[in-house]
Amino acid sequence: MEVAPPKGRSGGAAWGLWLARRLGLAVLTLWLVSVVVFLATAALGDPVRAILGRDYDSNVARRQQLEAQLGVGDSIVSRYVDWLGGLVRGDFGTSLANQLPVGTQISSTVANTLVLVLLSALVMIPLAFGIAMVSAHYRRKRPDTVIQTILLALAGVPEFVTGILLVAVFSTSVFNVLPAVTLVAPGASPWDEPKGMVLPVATLVVAVTPYVSRIVRATLLEVLDSDYVELARLKGIPEPVVMRKHALLNAIVPGIQVIALQLAWLAGGVVLVETLFSYPGVGKQLVDAVRNHDVPVVQALSMIIAGVYIVVNLVADLLSILLTPRARTAISS
Repeated sequence: MEVAPPKGRSGGAAWGLWLARRLGLAVLTLWLVSVVVFLATAALGDPVRAILGRDYDSNVARRQQLEAQLGVGDSIVSRYVDWLGGLVRGDFGTSLANQLPVGTQISSTVANTLVLVLLSALVMIPLAFGIAMVSAHYRRKRPDTVIQTILLALAGVPEFVTGILLVAVFSTSVFNVLPAVTLVAPGASPWDEPKGMVLPVATLVVAVTPYVSRIVRATLLEVLDSDYVELARLKGIPEPVVMRKHALLNAIVPGIQVIALQLAWLAGGVVLVETLFSYPGVGKQLVDAVRNHDVPVVQALSMIIAGVYIVVNLVADLLSILLTPRARTAISS
């Protein structure tokens, strides 16, 4: 809920105060996430024993090296302060699996996931709005019923099941036109082989589009029943123009909110999809890091996912206010 600034402030000062409050809330949220992430990884037990396994007692040198690296002998508060200070400086620590800097190790996978999410959004947003407009145009008629039935069915299917079905159709004897996994040569990027990205992108689009489309449709129906839309119809404005210039513009703000939620979900919810298609992104690397008990990598990726989630929602709030005259007036007044 937005709080209007005190009376008498100029528009620029009011916007600055609002933005400062939102940024402060975002930083506070990110700090709370860092506390949860650190305590959760610390509660998993002795990381040195988990990493060495049977060699814990025999490999004393390696054990002492890991204990010094992880600061096992220090208090949990001291370890958290050191880790948080490193995050603020942009130092994510050193990977326990290969002794490489975490920042260097995860930079390419973060970029790969951002590209995957961006491509999915570029396909999903116009597709979801188009489906919502067609469905709202034919509301309570057979096309609307068919579209809503399909969307409900797709919304109830988990993304990994959708991915498996797409592989079965397009990567086996049915059509066999797309690779079942994303094969990336060393030093190359996934988009160097566009065919390998088709199925991961399609899986994410199918998983997200039903939710966005149904929210936008509901908003469109509400707007189409409003008085000013009826007045536009009485003036003889064609229905397609009414849909585009009157209804769709007023449905954008709720659409932005649900799109932001879905994009934030994509940033952390690609784990199953990337693992299924062996896509070299954040999700697959997070699974590998958990398997290898690579605590610094798990912590870094968790914080990056949380940061993306917070930034996406902050941008969505800003766009919603900019596109809502009443909200702009409340802040500027």
